[in-house]
Amino acid sequence: MKILYVISGVTGMTGNELVRQLLNQKEDSVEIIGFDNFFASSIDTVKDCLDNKDFTFFEYDLNNKEQMEKIKYLVLKSKSEFDEVIYINCAAVVHTEHFYKVYSTYETNVVGMNDFLAQAIEVGADKYINCSTSEIYSMNSWNEDGGVKESDFITMADAEHSQRTSYATGKLLTEFFMKDAVDNGKIKGCSIRFANVYSKDEKYPKHIIPHIINSFMNYGEVTLLENSKKNCRTFLNNYDSCSAVIELAKTDSALDGTIYNVATDEEISIIDLTKLIAEKMGIDNPVIKFEGYRESDPERRLLSTEKIRTRTNWNPIINLDKGLDECVENYTNLGE
Repeated sequence: MKILYVISGVTGMTGNELVRQLLNQKEDSVEIIGFDNFFASSIDTVKDCLDNKDFTFFEYDLNNKEQMEKIKYLVLKSKSEFDEVIYINCAAVVHTEHFYKVYSTYETNVVGMNDFLAQAIEVGADKYINCSTSEIYSMNSWNEDGGVKESDFITMADAEHSQRTSYATGKLLTEFFMKDAVDNGKIKGCSIRFANVYSKDEKYPKHIIPHIINSFMNYGEVTLLENSKKNCRTFLNNYDSCSAVIELAKTDSALDGTIYNVATDEEISIIDLTKLIAEKMGIDNPVIKFEGYRESDPERRLLSTEKIRTRTNWNPIINLDKGLDECVENYTNLGE
């Protein structure tokens, strides 16, 4: 098949790896139109793909209507050449420091997502993949029964607990947009709740794994939040999160408007994660300090992936040990 992919947030963590995997796969002939405004990323993440004739990049903002009209024009101009047109919305205000900024998260994660979905429907795209977040599970993000399922009821924190939850609330709303569009026969698609994605190629030490490595490299010690004394997480390598997007996009029977957890079941405490990274960096007796506290931060986040494993052929292939080795090697080389 010949497929046109239109990807927002294409230089972000999910977007740039998607480009790489799509261009390197042999099953289909693909072309990619991708755009980003570099809010939390850099053109460097896709510099190895820029010379590829099948990848066209634009420094565009999802919230800029004039620029989005240009994307629509390009799709309409060329869509007859393709067997399928697939929109993937990777644009999101995701770093924790932005979670509390209600207006910026709303504009991109809610309005921008819905406008991009409307464009996909208007141009006659075949499929739309909505990248959501496991933050939606809020404080009830684990159970002892193999993890939280997509069909479980959720209890979210509200404004009385933390403004942070506004981000998750916005993402939850996009899942309703997605299901409504599919239920009304406008497009095929689904939403994906990623849990704690990490990548060896992250450019900024804002997520926990690059923060730990960067701190040991530059300061010889790590400062963690007080929450970290109790918190446990599973971590999903970016390669596996993107392979899940691709697997869902090509599995028509899975594109029923519903939600898919994409995660691993390798749970580790943040303290043990820090010690493991220190060990991989050759640091004995790592210095760990604690400062600050984050509201509405669940002690555990353990999700069931039974649904995606049952409905598609997806399985994660990079375990935490291998993924951390790649991160330590890459970040250490960057620091030399």
